[in-house]
Amino acid sequence: MTYRRPAVPVIALSLALAAGLAGGATAAPAPTGATPPTTAAAPDIEVDRVLGHLTELESIAAAHGGNRAHGQPGYAASLDYIEGLLEEAGYETSRHAFTNAGITSWNLIATWPHAATDEVLMAGAHLDSVRSGAGVNDNGSGSAAVLEVALAVAGADLRPQKELRFGWWGAEELGMIGSRAYVASLGATERARFGEYLNFDMIGSPNAGYFVYDDDAAIAALFTDWFAARGIPTEPATAARNSSDHVPFRSAGIPVGGLFTGAGNTMTAAQAAQWNGTAGLAFDPCYHRACDTLDNIDQTALDLNTDALAHVLWELGS
Repeated sequence: MTYRRPAVPVIALSLALAAGLAGGATAAPAPTGATPPTTAAAPDIEVDRVLGHLTELESIAAAHGGNRAHGQPGYAASLDYIEGLLEEAGYETSRHAFTNAGITSWNLIATWPHAATDEVLMAGAHLDSVRSGAGVNDNGSGSAAVLEVALAVAGADLRPQKELRFGWWGAEELGMIGSRAYVASLGATERARFGEYLNFDMIGSPNAGYFVYDDDAAIAALFTDWFAARGIPTEPATAARNSSDHVPFRSAGIPVGGLFTGAGNTMTAAQAAQWNGTAGLAFDPCYHRACDTLDNIDQTALDLNTDALAHVLWELGS
């Protein structure tokens, strides 16, 4: 995540394993001319699967100079890992090229090829880290959660109303370069197809807060209601408002939403009381540092945010 202060070996997930995520809730194909059905509720996403992806991303960084940054081999290997799982699960994938500072890199786009309409619901996360470390929370956490929810869609053989599209962005840490290039590449007709874009950037911070993007009231309510039903208060994600990959989509007039557990800013006493955190400590003390490893992840926050992601995707996509 591009934050500005205010002034485990390779996991070979087969389609059969992804099917287990959905708890057997598989929608039958619709009769010709009928509206394809969707599952009634999102599956409970197993946090161990998300952690498995994070283990792999950390291993990729370790094998490629200690990071997964723009233009570095660790970023390219991260793309290969995610794309391979998505293609195995039945997604149509493509790489969207962009260039920054003379270096060409790619966003990864995956489309679930089963939809009743041409309206697009997209969820995304930036895949690049800073050069100082593996970026397991920032933003392996969002990338892994989006990946596992995409695999759950395939496991459920979901037949949604909307076209489900997933994106992993490059060079976010340099100023949202990849997502800006992607949105700029969309023609007016294609932009008009987008119903919503959901962004997930840092969702496993070790001193976690529960922040919801408040750019769109209807999308925000889906997230806040989900957390409220579990007795978890939320706050608007003001620190993330202009600092992640939802910004280009919002600027293009596309409704946006998302989740965030905090970066280098400090948790207040009131926040610590409601979230059982530590006042006076950063939400993520390892933000943009070499210590942003698997040990830097709050598994409860990662689990809750991934399940909330799945719930809202199922709700908006149906």
